[in-house]
Amino acid sequence: MQIPLVDLKKQYLSIKDEIDSAIQEVLDNTAFILGKKVEDFEGKFARLCNAKHCVGVNNGTSALRLALLALGIKAGDEVITTPFTFIATAEAISHIGASPVFVDIDEKTYCIDPEKIREKITKKTKAIIPVHLFGQSADMDPILEIAKKHNLKVIEDAAQAHNALYKDKKAGSMGDASCFSFYPGKNLGAYGEAGAVCTNNKEIAKELVLLRQHGELTRYYHDIIGDNCRMEAIQGAVLGVKIKYIEEWTEKRRKNAEHYNKLLKESGIALPYEADYARHVYHIYAIRLKNRDMLREFLGKNGVSAGIHYPIPVHLQKAYSFMGMKKGSFPVSEKVAGEILSLPMYPELSEEQMEYVSNSINDFIKNA
Repeated sequence: MQIPLVDLKKQYLSIKDEIDSAIQEVLDNTAFILGKKVEDFEGKFARLCNAKHCVGVNNGTSALRLALLALGIKAGDEVITTPFTFIATAEAISHIGASPVFVDIDEKTYCIDPEKIREKITKKTKAIIPVHLFGQSADMDPILEIAKKHNLKVIEDAAQAHNALYKDKKAGSMGDASCFSFYPGKNLGAYGEAGAVCTNNKEIAKELVLLRQHGELTRYYHDIIGDNCRMEAIQGAVLGVKIKYIEEWTEKRRKNAEHYNKLLKESGIALPYEADYARHVYHIYAIRLKNRDMLREFLGKNGVSAGIHYPIPVHLQKAYSFMGMKKGSFPVSEKVAGEILSLPMYPELSEEQMEYVSNSINDFIKNA
């Protein structure tokens, strides 16, 4: 049996007629950048996130960078975040001339540890970017309390947390701004690159609109130095169809995670932890074990694709070697990075497929 880590084709075929029709409408109207399809999606996604405003952009990295700029973060400022994340979180900070300041993670949730944030705050600190990793929200209440006390901005990196909950609040509704990626493999994925920033602040939303389109509200009248980070109409059309299914797909992911948990409960490996404050949406279903690389090779030989999110924490990446950080700087992140393994996870995954994956893992553990 061959089981991919993500099966985008199976999802496309399940809604093919709607997707094809939406794309054809864009082609017929020859309106390819922003426009009605993007506006319609922005409204739907704002409502999903319980946010007042949504500004569609070209990808999740741009979403982070523009959010930082819209909130007034400048060169020389410091932004606290986690080293256990996709590098885009740190890249966005670096791109505007600010400095990422890393804080280690909670070993159960893999999200930033709020208790370790306070010790990293300096006079240069201007913002915190908590990452809602793998589909589970960071513990936001203490983070927001720290930010309020020190007058810091909070930008939620919600790229992996579409439709996730923190207590009774949607991921993406709690910070000054929140950033999403619609990379094809995400829980809500485009057919190419796309992203968005959500906010409840009208002025921040207005600034984001300026920043994404060369600083203009009126064509050829440029109020600020902006950029070209516009969402394409085809991506708005695709996302506008797929958002109708996000709740159904979320529940299927959660059901699949429960099934995995049942099948693997006697394996002795660490299974994903769902905090009591969270509704985990399982963008990634990540297990942990010390001989991770051996298991990944074994699964591959048996037709099962498995991934590693992420093998090297950001502070140990060559790109950030200038920070001078060594192994041991963030021991929890480093430990998790050496043990984490992502199993196939998507709404269309069948029980038969999960049983095959789990039986393969149990066989490996038994014979290891």
